[in-house]
Amino acid sequence: MLHFITIDINKHSEVAIGFRKDSFAASFGDASDFGDEKKYLNWLEIMVKDFPDGFVMVEKDNRLIGQLELTIKEDIDRKIGYVNLYYLVPEIRGNGIGKELHNYASSFFKSQNLYEFHLRVSPTNTSALKFYQKLGMEEIGQELDGKVIRMKGFL
Repeated sequence: MLHFITIDINKHSEVAIGFRKDSFAASFGDASDFGDEKKYLNWLEIMVKDFPDGFVMVEKDNRLIGQLELTIKEDIDRKIGYVNLYYLVPEIRGNGIGKELHNYASSFFKSQNLYEFHLRVSPTNTSALKFYQKLGMEEIGQELDGKVIRMKGFL
């Protein structure tokens, strides 16, 4: 059984940085575009305050195995859910647990009365693309000069 625990910056900062950097490596081949760790932690602290149920560590058998970063974005005429990060440690991927993270994200967005969500994925991260397509998400365009693909899904 998975447990979703609100990120505690004091307790989880090193793990959060490690997970986020590994997500860059999985997406882009390395973590060189990660940026400044302090800026990330400052941003994370603000986001945890704004969305405590959206910024969570994923725990299984008393071990942190993943992280979710879920926000709400204001579009021109509406609000949409936004997945900043779906992350699982490499040895857990491909075992169906990603679907449980998606179910958590879906519940979070529905609790905010949102039924559409977006995310960005690297076109080279083929396993993530397949996962998102299996969830019924569709590509809606490229961003950052083709470095990422924006996808949308409906709940």
